[in-house]
Amino acid sequence: MSVPAAVEANALNTIDESERRGTPRDLFWPWFGANVSVLGLGYGSYLLGFGVSFWQATVIGMVGIVVSFLFCGFISLAGKRGSAPTMVLSRAAFGVRGNTLPSLLSWILTVGWETVLVALATLATSTVLGALGWGGGTVTKVVALVVVAGIVVAAGVFGFDLVMRLQVIITVLTAVLTVVYIILVADHVDWATVAAIPAGGTPQVIGGLVFMMTGFGLGWVNMAADYSRYLPRSASGPRIVGWTTLGASLAPVVLLVFGLLLAGSDPDLNAAIGTDPIGALSTLLPTWFLIPFVVVALAGLIGGAALDIYSSGLALLSLGLPAPRWVAAAIDGGLMVVGAVYVVFVADSFIGPFQGFLITLGVPVAAWCGVLLADILLRRRDYTDADLYDAAGRYGSVNWAAVLLVLAGTAVGWGLVTNTYAPWLAWQGYLLGPLGGVEGNWAWANLGVLVALAIGFVGTLLLSARAVRRQEER
Repeated sequence: MSVPAAVEANALNTIDESERRGTPRDLFWPWFGANVSVLGLGYGSYLLGFGVSFWQATVIGMVGIVVSFLFCGFISLAGKRGSAPTMVLSRAAFGVRGNTLPSLLSWILTVGWETVLVALATLATSTVLGALGWGGGTVTKVVALVVVAGIVVAAGVFGFDLVMRLQVIITVLTAVLTVVYIILVADHVDWATVAAIPAGGTPQVIGGLVFMMTGFGLGWVNMAADYSRYLPRSASGPRIVGWTTLGASLAPVVLLVFGLLLAGSDPDLNAAIGTDPIGALSTLLPTWFLIPFVVVALAGLIGGAALDIYSSGLALLSLGLPAPRWVAAAIDGGLMVVGAVYVVFVADSFIGPFQGFLITLGVPVAAWCGVLLADILLRRRDYTDADLYDAAGRYGSVNWAAVLLVLAGTAVGWGLVTNTYAPWLAWQGYLLGPLGGVEGNWAWANLGVLVALAIGFVGTLLLSARAVRRQEER
């Protein structure tokens, strides 16, 4: 499998028909490779932290993962219809200049995710090498950060072909080694202890569901069309949705269930996962498998970060950066390193900043997702390529209805979530008074994410249907 000799030239442009290739089945590889991370085991601990039982967590975890990745599948349809990046296709709903707001959200989200994944890879490497007696201190963390960041930035700079080839390798490698990991630690599961975990009420169930949706599919919706845009326009729509959803959901569902069993069996392990999830999970392994474990951990995290940095560069370009795509990816790589340094060397805990990041950005991203899903549902024809780049074209300069729906969804949504993971986020939850306030039972349900999604979706169906029909009649 040869490495591309040249950096990808395509950026925000519509992919030329001569370059459109592949089948919907090809989407399985990047989506599986990006989501087979051992971090999926850690979500078992995070989900139980909402105060739900094992069986409740299993059901809401599966629903949250599959439904949220189904959103990615539907947005991937836009990539086939328009052969352009997600943040270009979003212009049809928001207007060419109005899409600046979604592009900014997408850029922050993808840079944040690549930062989280690189930081986790660094922490995992340090913990495992420390357990082997080969270091594990500051120097080890610095070296690990440099190596991991270098691979991720290279993938972002070289572009689509290298990213897709990397995902195939990661998929095969991580799938095999993850199965070995599960076999080796299966005897740590205590079924009686897991079964004794008490059930939670409706607020806890909804809170866990929202967390899973923001941690999985809603963290990817803003880039879903970036990888389907190279498919031919004749590719099957249902198969695009199906292969995207299957590839993205399969590994997280399996890892989540086993992670629930491990975390529910051992309170000490459950607590340790909050500080260093992958490092904590490595403590269950025999010494001889620690190196293969760190390989699988790094591969999965690098796979996710590679997709993120590729799409974050496209989002930065869509904000108006006058530079080649590879320069945008390199800039994002620099920001990624700075953020990873903070998480690794400054933050007291991983899970605190992580949950604060997910919930805060999850609200406006959910509102945008609702708008775009409804817009895709309303359209019956392919996008008109030239008008996606022309503010005077059929999609217009600014669709204020879409912009205001995102702003309204965000304002209402932030009022219905609570966030004590960082002092600067304590202002959220200002609409929770009728539900018991920020200390009430509903405070941790994070209803704001679902409400924002509904505002964007329903509002677009009501306000934009006529405008979409006029656009397609031109």
